[in-house]
Amino acid sequence: MSLSIPDIVQLLSSRATTWYGQEAVSQLDHALQCAHLAELANETPQTVAAALLHDLGHMLSAERSAVPDQDGMPTKDDLHQFVALPFLRSRFDDAVLEPIKLHVDAKRYLCAVDAGYWDSLSVASKHSLELQGGRFDDAQVLAFEALPFYAEAVRLRRYDDLAKVPGQLTPPLSHYADVMHQVARA
Repeated sequence: MSLSIPDIVQLLSSRATTWYGQEAVSQLDHALQCAHLAELANETPQTVAAALLHDLGHMLSAERSAVPDQDGMPTKDDLHQFVALPFLRSRFDDAVLEPIKLHVDAKRYLCAVDAGYWDSLSVASKHSLELQGGRFDDAQVLAFEALPFYAEAVRLRRYDDLAKVPGQLTPPLSHYADVMHQVARA
């Protein structure tokens, strides 16, 4: 099943109003902040759309209701970076989809190449990193750097990490619906 842009807006408006994991913002606030940071950095509209949609898989994942551990943390990776792709593939091209697919690996990459990156992560992000395979080794770093859109995924990851500010003002979802329409396939 393919999601239309109105379907995506409805999904974000309804299922993204819950807390974003252990962070102090909702999933919708996180998505809007991430897209806004990409826009402020003069990213392409495709990267802005990817920033908005990067965690859509959390809302579509069957693991969404998985039983957390005693601290409320997930006990397994929901592979959210892959879950949304089949729903978006007919709507968007690789310039939107690949950064979404690669944003988890971008965190693993940054832990390997940026000595201070691990320390900048939230407790929840550190926990999910371990579930997602931990930091890359040297061979994985080289393989990741050879992928198309890896640089966009790394920048998206940085926006993702910063997009957790309670009460941060952003443009409304309707603004980003317009961005999605701009980059959608005809």
